[in-house]
Amino acid sequence: MTADRTAVMDEKAVRRALSRMAREIVERNHGTSHLVLMGIHRRGVDIAELLQEEIERAEGVRVEVGSIDISLYRDDLEEIGPRPIIGGSELPSTGVDGQTVVLVDDVQFTGRTARAAMNELMDWGRPSRILLCVLVDRDGRELPIQPDVVGRHVELLDESQIVEVLVPKRDGRLCVDLVRAGTEGA
Repeated sequence: MTADRTAVMDEKAVRRALSRMAREIVERNHGTSHLVLMGIHRRGVDIAELLQEEIERAEGVRVEVGSIDISLYRDDLEEIGPRPIIGGSELPSTGVDGQTVVLVDDVQFTGRTARAAMNELMDWGRPSRILLCVLVDRDGRELPIQPDVVGRHVELLDESQIVEVLVPKRDGRLCVDLVRAGTEGA
């Protein structure tokens, strides 16, 4: 570890958190019936797939996973530039009408990503319930949106720190680190 990177959760800690989060999701839904996970691009999709594996391991049922790309629903779209990179959103085969939809993201910060995801989700249908699930909840909320299921709360020492979630599919390992802004990937 460099001085610019501080480990918050190693792989074992992340896996323990995911196991607990998966059980909490199932408990809040009173089982797996009408339950879908919607990962918010990018790492939220990876976290949703890991939660899907945990739910299947614990319940013997494979819940559906979809993905949501909020690019066109962001309130800062003009700041991104004239040509934002748009990924594909993918609905589960059951759709979202009448389902308990769990929006899954890696980090909850300002609340703006969750708001954009809910706006997009409502354009697709009417879920019976929406839960917000994040691996890391950090300070800095700008909107009154709180996650329902949280892996770990992290308080940052100063504004130059960011929370970086690494996932095996993209980064070759699973962990959560605090990184000084400007040193990501260092």
